[in-house]
Amino acid sequence: MAIRKIRVDGDDVLRKVCKPVDKMTGRIATLIDDMYDTMYEANGVGLAAPQVGILKRIVVIDVCDGEAYTLINPVIVEADGEQVGDEGCLSLPGLIGTVKRPNHVVCKALNENMEEITVEGEGLLARAICHELDHLEGILYKDKTEDGLYSTEAPEEA
Repeated sequence: MAIRKIRVDGDDVLRKVCKPVDKMTGRIATLIDDMYDTMYEANGVGLAAPQVGILKRIVVIDVCDGEAYTLINPVIVEADGEQVGDEGCLSLPGLIGTVKRPNHVVCKALNENMEEITVEGEGLLARAICHELDHLEGILYKDKTEDGLYSTEAPEEA
């Protein structure tokens, strides 16, 4: 397991559409392990494969609800409600923006064993699923901000 370099805004790979995963391989299993290590090291709640330079439809999510989620070839099959809140992204360090997302989503995907799973989430989990699945389509949350981005850093005093 290893920490991978997180690609940041401006890297072309973040704007590309990812390809489906056809089968589990040793390389894919290692990628997933590395994605968890990278996400935890960076104090994130989600990470998509393109953020580490791999154009595959894989995301990992852990919103500290007692369960971590590996989603391979994920698709949102139901979304309802609305939440508006601040989002950040490991690929846009030091920035936050306000984004409107569904408050409830149902996502179908494959897990690490290539078995079909359904993940249903509300609140932060719903937001994380939507955010990470956007990465698989080459979409960054800054494309959806309502008032642009602002810095998480405190302004310097004069």
